[in-house]
Amino acid sequence: MKRHLHRLTLPLALLALWLLLNDSVSPGQIALGGGIAIALTLALSASKLRPLRARPKHVWTMLCLIWHVAVDIARSNIAVARIILMGEQAQATSGFLKIPLRMRDAHGLAALACIVTYTPGTVWSDYSDVENVLTLHVLDLKDESEWLHTIQERYERPLMEIFE
Repeated sequence: MKRHLHRLTLPLALLALWLLLNDSVSPGQIALGGGIAIALTLALSASKLRPLRARPKHVWTMLCLIWHVAVDIARSNIAVARIILMGEQAQATSGFLKIPLRMRDAHGLAALACIVTYTPGTVWSDYSDVENVLTLHVLDLKDESEWLHTIQERYERPLMEIFE
């Protein structure tokens, strides 16, 4: 019974999201959203779209990482706002930075890409899976060693604990 209820979680969540985004619970929207939810769930369950399953571990490490990311995003928002609003563009030195990574797990790399993308002032520019090197663009690149430490120790190390 529990197994069958677990299978309903994704289609019901997709249906709820559909109804929320369309701001309507009309019978037509329920039917259309239900059909799309079932079709997407069947496509995903065929495991051709997502063959690798994530097995996250270390919940405490995950919570600490979420906290660090939230704090870093808040700080970065303030820094970027200061650059834009106070006219400090002349003092901001943007640049590219190559960061060697140890992590190989696809889920960990995807999470790292999301973290970098969520943080204002940084962009995941390139990733070489052969060399395992991330190219990062930073809006205000003052200290390269600080960015290396932030990516490798503050984000990559916990992600390796969680996913590898």
